[in-house]
Amino acid sequence: MRSRLLWNVFRGFWARQDAVPARRHISFGNLPLEELKLAENEITSCEKEIAQLKHQIILLLVPSEETDKNDLILEVTAGVGGQEAMLFPSEIFDMYQQYAAFKGWHFETLGYFPSDIGGLRHASASIAGSGAYKHMKFEGGVHRVQRVTMTVTVLPQPTETNPVINPKDLRIDTKRASGAGGQHVNTTDSAVRIVHLPTGIVSECQQERSQLKNKEMAMKKLRAKLQKIQIGTKGRSEKIRTYNFPQNWVTDHRINKSFHDLESFMQGEYLLDELVQSLKDCANYESLVEIISKKV
Repeated sequence: MRSRLLWNVFRGFWARQDAVPARRHISFGNLPLEELKLAENEITSCEKEIAQLKHQIILLLVPSEETDKNDLILEVTAGVGGQEAMLFPSEIFDMYQQYAAFKGWHFETLGYFPSDIGGLRHASASIAGSGAYKHMKFEGGVHRVQRVTMTVTVLPQPTETNPVINPKDLRIDTKRASGAGGQHVNTTDSAVRIVHLPTGIVSECQQERSQLKNKEMAMKKLRAKLQKIQIGTKGRSEKIRTYNFPQNWVTDHRINKSFHDLESFMQGEYLLDELVQSLKDCANYESLVEIISKKV
């Protein structure tokens, strides 16, 4: 079925490739103005279809990653730099929440730890929906604004049975949830902290008033972190993107693409989605080149 679909796409691609030179030849002939305009419109239409067919061919040739259909765990962590460093993660976290709404995904905050000087030290969320991890996986890395940086981590959310966790390997502590400055915001021991003893990985959640709900969320984060170890998910430590608020632009350094409307970009809608699509296309192209180089 896949081979037949690929063959049909190739046939359409070749047909339009042949059509463009023929129409260009016509456009230079002694034709009435109306027919020349019609030929030019047909050329433009064919070129758009060729670009779309190229995209389809790459998608059909490049296999999807096993985790592309998964939901995900998102984490944002402030870097060093005082209040300025704390404000940036808050804006980025809000941007991803708006992007999830734009894509029709379910966004659930798992943990939100504000700074006592304003802004955000660390936050995490679960994002579920069609193609969520496939889109968001390119957001992981170091994001920079002016002199400060922050880190975004994107982990594929495993199924309930993978990885298998032995309850004997866990230490589960509970305490009262606290807000900025350390003040208690709940009168019961609702906050949950889970330690995976064999690896030392820690997962905690205090977002909900229910201890049971916080434990469930903390386990989701723990499973995602353990799966990262098992499948060897590539961690990104390099700077991937710079945001310049005074000059109103944002640049992604991996594909050297810039947008000169940072305010619209931070709304988490069309511009962010356009960048994500460009990153997906670039990754697919690189994968295709790698596949071809192995065959040669």
